[in-house]
Amino acid sequence: MSLGVAHKVSERTATAQRRAIARQTPRPENVVAGESSRDSLGYVIGKRALDLLVATTAVILTSPVMAAIAIAIRLESRGSVLFGHVRLGKSGKAFRCMKFRTMRAGAQEELLANPILKRRYVENDYKVPLEEDPRITRVGHFLRRSSLDELPQLFNVIAGSMSLVGPRPIVDEELHWYGDRADLFLSVRPGITGVWQVQGRSRIGYPNRTEVELEGIKERAFWRDLR
Repeated sequence: MSLGVAHKVSERTATAQRRAIARQTPRPENVVAGESSRDSLGYVIGKRALDLLVATTAVILTSPVMAAIAIAIRLESRGSVLFGHVRLGKSGKAFRCMKFRTMRAGAQEELLANPILKRRYVENDYKVPLEEDPRITRVGHFLRRSSLDELPQLFNVIAGSMSLVGPRPIVDEELHWYGDRADLFLSVRPGITGVWQVQGRSRIGYPNRTEVELEGIKERAFWRDLR
């Protein structure tokens, strides 16, 4: 009983600390919309044209694969084939980052109701380690390990809420890690891949992740994106 009480007190304290930090963080609505002043018109047009060309081509080429994945998901478990997780996009505008569903239906409610699972979620940079997450289906394990669950993000790119290359979209709770540089992070469209993904992804956690992502934003250029 005493352990349970201690855990609840500890969780309330941690939550209060995170909220206090969040209150001190510049909020998305304070970010000025539009491209960064350092981006040339040629870069903006070229990057968008590349996004549309590659994403549209990729959707056409991978449509048989996506159809097969959709069927496998429906055969194994009930629920929608796609899952749209709310993330922060450019200028702090929230959008649904699309993925193939890799968990059982009601997984989000299960996370919030399980204090141990929720604690691991926060401790592990707002995701539960794949090998520790009981909500993931068998098909979901394969999709996660192969990153095929992220194929639907090509539609996010076509819609304009994401780019092929950019910082990975984050949930609202992660924004406090960027402190007074949150406006810089939110000044560009998030991407399917980027510097953090290439340099180590899950091996680079906060606070080091912020430096990697921000460095990628500061050094962005068309040929660097292409490479």
